[in-house]
Order: sequence, then C-alpha cells, then structure tokens
Amino acid sequence: MNNPNAAALETANIQYVTNEGGPTLGYCTASGVKIIERDGLKFKDLSKDGQLHPYEDWRLSADDRARDLASRMTIEQIAGLMLYSSHQSVPSPSAGFFSGTYGGKPFEEASVKAWTLSDQQLAFLGRDYVLHVLVMALSGNKDGALWSNQMQAFAEAESLGIPVNISSDPRHGIDIGAEFTGGAGSRISKWPEMLGLAATFDPSIVQQFGEIASQEYRALGITTALSPQIDIATDPRWFRFSGTFGEDPLLSTDMARAYVDGFQTSDVGSTDGWGPGSVNAMVKHWPGGGSGEGGRDAHFGFGKYAVYPGNNFEEHLEPFVNGAFKLDGKTGEASAVMPYYTISHERDSVNGENVGNSYNKYLITDLLREKYGYDGVVCTDWNITADEGAAIESMFGGKSWGVEELSVAERHYKLIMAGVDQFGGNNDSLPVLEAYRMGVAEHGEAYMRERFEKSAVRLLKNIFRVGLFENPYLDADHSEKLVASEPFVSAGHEAQLKSVVMVKNKDQVLPIKPRSRVYIPNRYTAPEKHFIGFTIPERNESPIDLEMAAEYFEIVDDPSKADFAIVAIRGARAGLGYSQEDVAAGGTGYVPISLQYRPYTADHAREISITGDARERDVLNRSYKGKSVTTHNESDLDLVLETKRLMGEKPVIVTLFLVNPTVTEEFESSADGILVHFGSSDRAILELLSGQAEPSGLLPLQLPANMRTVEEQLEDVPHDMVCHIDSENHCYDFAFGMNWEGVIEDDRTRKYA
Repeated sequence: MNNPNAAALETANIQYVTNEGGPTLGYCTASGVKIIERDGLKFKDLSKDGQLHPYEDWRLSADDRARDLASRMTIEQIAGLMLYSSHQSVPSPSAGFFSGTYGGKPFEEASVKAWTLSDQQLAFLGRDYVLHVLVMALSGNKDGALWSNQMQAFAEAESLGIPVNISSDPRHGIDIGAEFTGGAGSRISKWPEMLGLAATFDPSIVQQFGEIASQEYRALGITTALSPQIDIATDPRWFRFSGTFGEDPLLSTDMARAYVDGFQTSDVGSTDGWGPGSVNAMVKHWPGGGSGEGGRDAHFGFGKYAVYPGNNFEEHLEPFVNGAFKLDGKTGEASAVMPYYTISHERDSVNGENVGNSYNKYLITDLLREKYGYDGVVCTDWNITADEGAAIESMFGGKSWGVEELSVAERHYKLIMAGVDQFGGNNDSLPVLEAYRMGVAEHGEAYMRERFEKSAVRLLKNIFRVGLFENPYLDADHSEKLVASEPFVSAGHEAQLKSVVMVKNKDQVLPIKPRSRVYIPNRYTAPEKHFIGFTIPERNESPIDLEMAAEYFEIVDDPSKADFAIVAIRGARAGLGYSQEDVAAGGTGYVPISLQYRPYTADHAREISITGDARERDVLNRSYKGKSVTTHNESDLDLVLETKRLMGEKPVIVTLFLVNPTVTEEFESSADGILVHFGSSDRAILELLSGQAEPSGLLPLQLPANMRTVEEQLEDVPHDMVCHIDSENHCYDFAFGMNWEGVIEDDRTRKYA
C-alpha cells in the first residue's frame, strides 16, 4: 500500500480538535484525514471523500456505525479484519521467536527508533489488512505509546481509516516473564496472579484491578485484554491453574463478572457504559479448559482432550453464562470470548463431533450463540489452523485438534461455519479468502457476503465502542507518567497483602518481632525445561531480597545465631505429562504429573485412559499407571528439612509460592508458620511476617493430602480431594485461612465455603 506515514511518525504530526458536548478528535496530518463540519459539529473524514458517512458519525450507535462500515468493506478487507496477529514486540527481536527486521536489517543495525514499525508489521497491516494486533514486550512505556501511534497513523491512512485494536495477554503479575515485561524500561503496577486475586475472596478488589489495569492498558494503546481466564481449574495438575480464579464455580463466576466490569466500564462512558476509558475483555476459554485428562494441557497434542468423568460439563459454563455474560455494569457482557484448544470429549450431543472447541458448531453456535444468546466476538486461540508440529510435544506447532486431516483453508472454512469470527495468531488472509470461495461454491455469494459481514459487525463494534474511531492517539509523555504511577502501584501492593494465605501459625509464632535475627538460606533449583522448550539453567541464590529484608530484620548467616528462619520455596510440580525419555525406553511417552517433592510412582492411576488417538504418532491408551517421575525442585523440600535441623527448636517460617496445589505433608510438620502466596512481592511478604499487615487471604483451592487423592479425583469435578490436615489439626481445604487471631470465619467464608 502507498502509505504516506511509512516514515517515522513524530508526535507533532498528531492534531486534536474539540467538539462542544462531543468527543475530542485526534488525527494524523500525514494520513490524509481531514476534519469536516456538519450542523456545527466536527467529524473525521476517514473515507477521505469529503462526505459524512454513517460510520464516521459519532452521534450514531456503535451497531449502526459498524453495519454501515461493514457494508462498505471489500471481502479482502473483512478477511483482514478477521485475523489476529501473532505476538509482536517493541522493538522486534533480531532472532528467535517472533523476530523482525527494519529495512531488511536487524534492529541493532537499522538505526531506527524502538517504536518504528518492523517490515513484518508494515506487511501485515498493508497487504493483509490486519487490524487486531497482539503485543508482548515493550522496551519502555513511552516507546509503547509511540509504537501504538505509528500503528494507528498507518491504519488511518488506509482507504476507510479503520483503527487498529491492540491487545495484550495479562501483564500485571509479579511472576510474568520477560516476554511481557520487556525489561526495566517497561514498568506497570504489580498485582497478584489471577489465583492470588481469587485468594482475596473479594470481587471488589478484582474490579478495582480492572479499573486500574484498563487505564494503564489505554495509556499503552491497548484496547483489548485477552483475559480473564475463567476456566474452572478442576484438575489440580493443570499447568494453567495459576491463570484462573481457582476451582470453585461460584467464586470464579463472581470474580469473572467483577474483572470484566472493571475493564469494560468507562468512567467517561456513554449511557451504555462504553467510552474512551474502556478496554474490551476477551474471556477465555469456552467452554472451560480445566479438565484435561491426567491434568495435561491442550497446547500440546498429548493434552488435547478435556474429559468429564464426573459428568460435570455444565458447571464449567457458570463463570461464562452467569458471570462474564451477566455483568452488573452497563456494558452487559464481555465483548469477546476465546474457546480453548481442547476437544471437549463426547460433549457434542447434536453432531457427535470430537473436534477442537472452536471447530465444534454445537459448542459455538448451538450452545454459546443460540442457547445462551451470546452475540459478541468469538476468536480462536492462537495457531489452531496450522498443521500440527513434527513432534507431539511441540509447543509451537499448530493445534488443529480433531481436524488434522483438513487443509489450512478447509479449517478456516469449518471455523467460519461453526460460528467463529476471528482467527488468533494468523497474519495471512489468503486461507480466509480461500475459505470464502469454498462458501460461495457451497452456498452462493450472497450467503457468504452476509456471513462475513456478520463477523465484521461484531469485530467493528468492539473498535467503535472504545472510542478509537474518534481518537486512537496517545500523549506518550502522559502515558509514561500514568503507567505504574504511585496510586496504581500502592493499590497493587495492597492487593498482594490481601492475597496471602496463612495456613499455619503454631504457637502464634507470627508475627515476628521487628529486628529479630533471621537466617534466610539460599534456594537451589536444578535445571528445568520451560514449557516453551528451552532449558532454564540451574540457580543457587537468595530467594528474598536481602537488602530489603534488612529493613525489617537483622540478617545473619549462621543459623545458631538466628532467632528464626525464613525458607522461601515453590510448590512441587513434575512435568507436563509426556516424556521423550519414556518413548526412548519403549514406553508410550505418557507419564504422571506429580505435585509432590519426592519421586512419585503412579500406582493409583487409571488402567485405561478415557481418551486416546489411534493415529500412528500417538496411542489409544494414554495410561501412565506404574510409571515414575521426579520433581525438578525436590531440593525445596530438602531446604526446609535441613533448615529445620539447623534451627533446632527455633521457629522455621515457610513462604510457599503456588501455581498449582501441592502436597504439603512432606514438609508441613517441619514448619512453625506457613504463608501461601500466588505472586506477591518480597516486601508484601516481609510486611506480613513483621506484623505491619495482617494476613486475610483464603485458599482458592484444595491442598491435597497425597498424590493418591490427586489421581483418584475426577478431572471435571471441584472440591473432590482429601485435604491435608496439619499438626495443629487444621484442614487445608478450599476457603481455609488464618489471621493473627486464628481461623478466619467471616462473610466470605460463609458465602463461598
């Protein structure tokens, strides 16, 4: 495309025009857009023809404007609108995943600003009409804002001037990796992980998070949150457990509603709740992905089946149909939903198909659209139309579960006919256009044009409602000041404090008197394989910032001189449920996922799996009974036991960071106090230990007594494990927690326990 803004955009190119009683209009002088006046009011001439078309008229409803604009778009433009880009970074990395170039050169050699659009970004914006872009790492908040402005100026110069809808996966958690933080240059307020927000048992905190996070998102140009993840995590082994609100349907439902209300309701919105402060929420994953057989996950071919041995499918819908789709706020329902990769095994009561959720017409049209009346955007999870990887354990291969035999274009066509609007992680419009031609051949041009326009209207409404057509531009200096500003950081810190769960306080050892002498042993972690595929090297380091700890206590290196010890560990977890080593030894590859620290043998697993794949690359019986695995962080258990030996009768306090439930029986009796957290800063933990704050969190999950109960629980049923009972006769069940006075019993426990 001949775009006048392909060169670097300077902030001086952005102009603003005010409307008395109406929205401020922002436009780029290099885009060809002019301001036109009608009835004493100002409008942007996005079509660049001097006329005021309905889609340019901000007085009309988002629905009316979207319908008008969809009718003006070519099929090629609609196909581009139906794409959702692969992961983008600012600047694009020179090598590895999602790399990019600038004028054919890597960023380090290109002599361009970090916020310059890469060659690949220019291509998918201009050639494929991609208008939904997923961003990961930002080199800085100001860079992020300027990159957003670049994107918007490029899009504004196109024939219809449709803005870009930039999105993000969650980026506010303490434990979010560098792919989202982008290093020290990109700051944002820090909150507990989703499971930690659930541990507050307070939907008002979750709504506050949404209200603050949406302001930070908008300051970075982000107008869609690919969250919340509201799957009920009914299998404790699922590696995405920490991204959920836990295993309880009612708690997850209330938290989902609060989260979406916080993000979508604009403080300066119109009577329908939408406005320039709103962020679309794409809830995931319909109809729930937390019941993978054996706890395995559907990012991988070995985990593609969700099973329902407890016949509890309907309960997994609760956070969607009674939470995210029934908001208290005026926006009414989450604006988008993402089905999961899983094949919901034997759940299709109409067509009997066992295919990935997005491909299943019963799940998308019959159930989601018709039974529950949902008319928002349905966007597939990323990369489901590509061919599967060469190896079953490949993270980055396609996830076309159940339709592996179809071509890429045929998969797109099946998705469209199932009721899907958008294809996650696809920058290429060619297979969408081929799918269109397939539909024309089967149903005729008029039918397919109407079908494409229906999706276009849904997608465009989400861009209109957040005010992007009027002003998609940012003041980068303001963005830098707003994101991670003191009030936002303080609110996140307060939420961290409220998310920590004290499960043990023997003899009221906590809180610890300030300036007491503390021994904090280093934590060793053996090398481990990241789920993406690379190896994380071994580490031997202090798990707590010692300089910060010295603000609260006196640090000593000799346990004999300490008054107490803090041992900071993580929950036990072994693998993802598949092992090439097992294959090499003549096995099927399927192995247990362990939540205990010591080596585990699955004596109580199923003899015959519920699901399987008879194709040559897989097996029909995925049972792993009798097989053994070793947890990579067994050394955490050794650290607690050794510290207890060194400390003798003096108190040992364990801080336990959980991303899954874990078997605490192995170390609990050696600990005098235990604080469980789900992503809290060292400062939050130290404030609690020293009594500057009081624990108030409750367990949003069960902590199992042993691995036998983990194996014998049903993947789709919550609250069905035998829980650990500690030396103080406290049961580590859902909604258990303690404060300084003892076991918490309040309105939260009465509602949810």
